[in-house]
Amino acid sequence: MSITMKADGLTGFVTLDNPPVNAIGKAMREGLMEAVKWAERENFDRVIVTGAGRAFAAGADAREFDGAALEPFLPDVCDAIERSFVPWVAAINGVALGGGAEIALACRMRIAGPKAQIGLPEVTLGVIPGAGGTQRAMRLCGLESALEMIAFGRPLRATEALKAGLIHAVEVDPVDAADMVNTEELQCVVPTWELPPPDHDEAAFTAIREKLAKRSPGQVAPLRAVEVVEQGLTLDFAEAMALERATFLELKQGDQSRALRHMFFAERAAKPPKDLPSAPELTEVAVVGGGTMGAGIAYACLSLGLPVTLLETDADGVERAEANVGKLIGDGVARGRLSEDGEEALRARLTATTDYAKAANAPLAIEAAFEDMEVKKAIFAQLDAALSPDAILATNTSYLDVDEIAAGTRDPSRVLGLHFFAPAHIMRLLEIVKGAQSSPKALATGYALGKLLKKVPVVAGVCDGFIGNRIYSRYREAADTVFMDGSTPWEVDEAMVNFGYAMGPYEVADLSGLDIGYAARRRQDATRDPNRRYIPLADRMYELGKLGKKVGAGWYRYPGGGGKVEDPIVADLALEEAHFAGIERTEYDEAQIVERLTLAMINEATDVLAEGIAQSAADIDLVTVFGYGFPRWRGGLMHYADTLGVPQIVERITALQAEDPVAWKLSPVLADCAERGLSLAEWSPV
Repeated sequence: MSITMKADGLTGFVTLDNPPVNAIGKAMREGLMEAVKWAERENFDRVIVTGAGRAFAAGADAREFDGAALEPFLPDVCDAIERSFVPWVAAINGVALGGGAEIALACRMRIAGPKAQIGLPEVTLGVIPGAGGTQRAMRLCGLESALEMIAFGRPLRATEALKAGLIHAVEVDPVDAADMVNTEELQCVVPTWELPPPDHDEAAFTAIREKLAKRSPGQVAPLRAVEVVEQGLTLDFAEAMALERATFLELKQGDQSRALRHMFFAERAAKPPKDLPSAPELTEVAVVGGGTMGAGIAYACLSLGLPVTLLETDADGVERAEANVGKLIGDGVARGRLSEDGEEALRARLTATTDYAKAANAPLAIEAAFEDMEVKKAIFAQLDAALSPDAILATNTSYLDVDEIAAGTRDPSRVLGLHFFAPAHIMRLLEIVKGAQSSPKALATGYALGKLLKKVPVVAGVCDGFIGNRIYSRYREAADTVFMDGSTPWEVDEAMVNFGYAMGPYEVADLSGLDIGYAARRRQDATRDPNRRYIPLADRMYELGKLGKKVGAGWYRYPGGGGKVEDPIVADLALEEAHFAGIERTEYDEAQIVERLTLAMINEATDVLAEGIAQSAADIDLVTVFGYGFPRWRGGLMHYADTLGVPQIVERITALQAEDPVAWKLSPVLADCAERGLSLAEWSPV
């Protein structure tokens, strides 16, 4: 059932009822059209529309977007509500997003509960509001507020919406409050379509376009939304609505919208398998290591209300750990995310100590110490001895063999990897690394923690770097090869930023520190393929002490600790090393740089898929977007590969094998897809 209707005297009550979030599909639109006719037949003096459960309506059913639009169309539904002689009142009991917000905006009045949110996030799916959102919002709350809400897709809390003029009141019980509105007052409220549009404000449009250039580069929908708002200022309402609808339908079929819908559904599908057992209740968490990563994990758990025992090696370590967590708590207060009471509560839940016995009752321990196998084995031995035999033991290692770590414990089945990404309390990806003996209970615990922390969980198998870092290592190798053979770090970075990354690989390396990559390469020395070309540029940087932004110089210079500037010494390194290697350097244009780096990642990712390290192409998309900054509007690495086409990818990689048959060895998955005529999304082992 999508709509329920009931009468109470002269009031009609319409409830949007399509669990879990009252998504607006064909059946609900049909129900609303019938409700308008019903209300007019009954000659009510008002209709109160609300949502069943905790949502008013969380937007259109995105599953309909891939096909032709189905009648009745939502703009017609909203128009029928708005122009009915029976005034409708929206009692917004939860989120009213997208089409849900557009239904509310078409009502004569809007009364929201204190925890309600209203917003137009269509740009996050690569489209614009298509049922009057652009035109009604600006008439109600003015240009600046409407442009911010529409162009960035950010919902407004009830109090913000009231201040902006988007709603009329905030009440504890919005349905009851709507029923109490004076009938004459309600009849005097002017329907939104009759309100005049605001005056054109050149400064407002210039400002929003400048913000979009910085925050949403490469994305089409936000700019188109701004254009529709601007053009709508000089059109009558019907013409503006027609323009909005045509733009929505055009964008819906575009590559960016398809990519963003793919990511939307992939994220929704990132859930534990149905056959996993229930996880033990997480009443507290132990975290080993109070450095940047450990402190971030501890802070995230403390923010959930979980007591955290933060374990360190000595008194100095305890002091540093407390300071690191304290800084994060202080930042939360400074940004208004924590009140003084909240700050005290978080500090009270933290115990930093060297005594593992104080973590004896923790059902989960997460090790976040230095990337050294012997260090981690020693920590797990202590955890194994101190914690209950039922406790789950997790390692946050980025690269190391989870099975080797587990082998040193009495029960390897309770060990798994929980690979967080820095900063751990912000980054949404959580790689759940399944060891050879990791139990269903261990995996269920990982998923449970991920759900509590609102992470995107992806299961990975055991290999050097798991899914994300393994692909990223190949990306860096390809970047270094391009740099060595004919480019500069800043040209590579600029190309990848223009492709859609927030930062290029060299700026990222400067922020994380070149010593981290150096340590990883030394760890790989013993197992590196002697036939594989080795690029020594990063080693030379380490030897020169150019360790990144923290020391003022890495691939870039950072004079006075400020912004990055190009360093001619770094460019000369490539010239020098190319001379030593007898390489005749060439020049790569931006398209060639992007092609080589993305093809390198695609080829490596399909090897990851072939080996069963990733369970699906969609999982790789989630990892690359949420963990490594691949542009979401391109749909993740594997979705992007499918837009290029497997035959074209195979052709280009085959051509690149002439330069380096080892690094460009074609993945068997790509060869198989080409032979069988499959996309990467369709591939599975035969």
